[in-house]
Amino acid sequence: MAREIVLDTETTGFDPRTGDRLIEVGCIEILDLLPTGRTFHRFVNPERLIPADAIRVHGITDDKVKDAPKFAQIVVDLMDFIGDAPVIAHNAQFDRNFIDHECGRCGHPLLHETRWIDTLQLAQKRFPGMANSLDALCKRYKISLVDRTLHGALIDARLLAEVYLELKGGKERVLDLSSRRESVAAAAHAAAGGYGLRPRPLAPRLHASEGEAHAAFLAATLKDLSLWEGYGLVAEAATQGQAAPEG
Repeated sequence: MAREIVLDTETTGFDPRTGDRLIEVGCIEILDLLPTGRTFHRFVNPERLIPADAIRVHGITDDKVKDAPKFAQIVVDLMDFIGDAPVIAHNAQFDRNFIDHECGRCGHPLLHETRWIDTLQLAQKRFPGMANSLDALCKRYKISLVDRTLHGALIDARLLAEVYLELKGGKERVLDLSSRRESVAAAAHAAAGGYGLRPRPLAPRLHASEGEAHAAFLAATLKDLSLWEGYGLVAEAATQGQAAPEG
């Protein structure tokens, strides 16, 4: 399974090189493009005052983080949660700059740049020339913003996880009809409880007329979009129908 981490941060400003610091980090774990429910969330003491302009964006005040741990105290837990997974962020360079800066301050190894996936770049390729902020993408994909009055690392990570799923093809991604019949049989076998195949398979009970009628229906109604044809079951149905006893 493909494990990925969706990450968002809140900060005191825009540039760690001018003294701005990270004050909140939130992460969502996803497996095969679905959230698992596992999250990581911490407030961080920035060791400086938070400007009023920043407070208006995320609502995090000095009092809220004065007793929070410093980044050096949470970095091990954060990196353990991320593990070896790719890190997904919106305008990833921003979050990466702050994570790298904080890691550098406490001497922790940095996440390699190749591990970062930028959903802003994905969106710009999908919607060139359009507004591609997180809010704009949520509205485009009809993802509710009702629970978010201010920016927050964990809630924004949750929203971004939904956006990322849509950018990767949506909740109803196209079925891969190239899979072989064996995959279907294996799934059915597992769902049935994992018992072995019958040593003497049961004789087919499908009548020839039923098999022919079903094949005709598929050919006339579903044509080349037939899911049955995609798995090669039409021919089998017809064959079994011919072999079935009458009466």
